[in-house]
Amino acid sequence: MDTLAEEYLNGVVAQMMSYGERVQFSLISGEKPNYQVINTFDKKMAFNGNHHLTQPQEDEFAGSNATPVFSLEQIKTREPAVAIKKTAGTRTARVSKRSSPAAAKVGDLIDVQKYEYFKNNVQKLPEGIRAYSQEVSNLMKNGMSAEAAFGQVVQQYF
Repeated sequence: MDTLAEEYLNGVVAQMMSYGERVQFSLISGEKPNYQVINTFDKKMAFNGNHHLTQPQEDEFAGSNATPVFSLEQIKTREPAVAIKKTAGTRTARVSKRSSPAAAKVGDLIDVQKYEYFKNNVQKLPEGIRAYSQEVSNLMKNGMSAEAAFGQVVQQYF
């Protein structure tokens, strides 16, 4: 943590406040490492060193290529136990062959909208709604708003 600039970490915290309470950093991407924010659905959103959405390389957040997962509180307080340093054994990740960037952006947008709705309405939603996350996503891909998709799942299963 002590090797990362304060401004960069403040940007990480801002993304975590918006998209998820956990984060993991890549050890293969430099001074301002790529990172992924993980939300309560265990959905991951990857960001580059400038805090823009990015598509991670295939193994970028796997094994020795990444740090352990840290909580928002650990990042905010910059706990000494949260050290992000490269190790001699760091591998180089392979470039992923993914679907088109436009398709990925649509999926990312759906995930963001779904998470925002969930975060803002968690008190009103039934306890087991997380089990239907993929169904909510599928409904949203077919044109439903997050509110309508959650509403349909609640009506159908609860």
